[in-house]
Amino acid sequence: MEKHKTGNKNDNEKIRLNKYIALAGVCSRREADELILKGKISVNGAIVNELGLKVSRNDKVEYGGKTLKPEKNVYILLNKPKDYVTTVSDPHAKRTVLDLVKNACTERIFPVGRLDRNTTGVLLLTNDGDLAKQLTHPSHNKLKIYHVFLDKNLSAEDFQTITRGIELEDGFISPDSLSFVAEGDPSQVGIEIHSGKNHIVRRIFEHLGYKVTKLDRVYFAGLTKKGLQRGHWRFLSEREVGMLKKGAYK
Repeated sequence: MEKHKTGNKNDNEKIRLNKYIALAGVCSRREADELILKGKISVNGAIVNELGLKVSRNDKVEYGGKTLKPEKNVYILLNKPKDYVTTVSDPHAKRTVLDLVKNACTERIFPVGRLDRNTTGVLLLTNDGDLAKQLTHPSHNKLKIYHVFLDKNLSAEDFQTITRGIELEDGFISPDSLSFVAEGDPSQVGIEIHSGKNHIVRRIFEHLGYKVTKLDRVYFAGLTKKGLQRGHWRFLSEREVGMLKKGAYK
């Protein structure tokens, strides 16, 4: 697989200190600003609290007594298979999505958002904390499309109920769109939704007495798994990264 990364090629190139900290995988740029203001960051041995300060990769930036090394930003699209968890901090997990991309890069990457262990489909992994926060924060409401397989046919009445919206234990939810995706098989539906609530698709159907036997995310924030076999991954193109950063994708 061809590797494609974005980042700074010139070690002498000056970048803002908060970006440097974010590239080192510590936190997002906004959170880095807070660390700077609290006097938690030193540059070449001196504590700094100037937000606009620019540094190069040759400068010695320290946090918590450790020297930070900025990484190049990496963006990987994975077609997640079943039985892999998206958490990276569960010591009891037998298989995580990081196992599938362990040979992709040397940078420390993490999944953007979560997919249940039994949910398959589009998953983005990156070390870009700022982009990850942008894509998962509720205020941005990125569009997600799922192919849902049910244990029985979805009735016309329940179809209309979901379309109008239903009240769950944590509030009202209404999908953007609902449709049957397989001719002659009302047990397969496609649902478009912006909500980022946990297990929201499964809960919608379970609320009405259905069991989701298979759930596949086919679209996330403009990214699809087209041409990508289950369990395989690829690097995003520069165009895709640019579109995500600009917020052009829904």
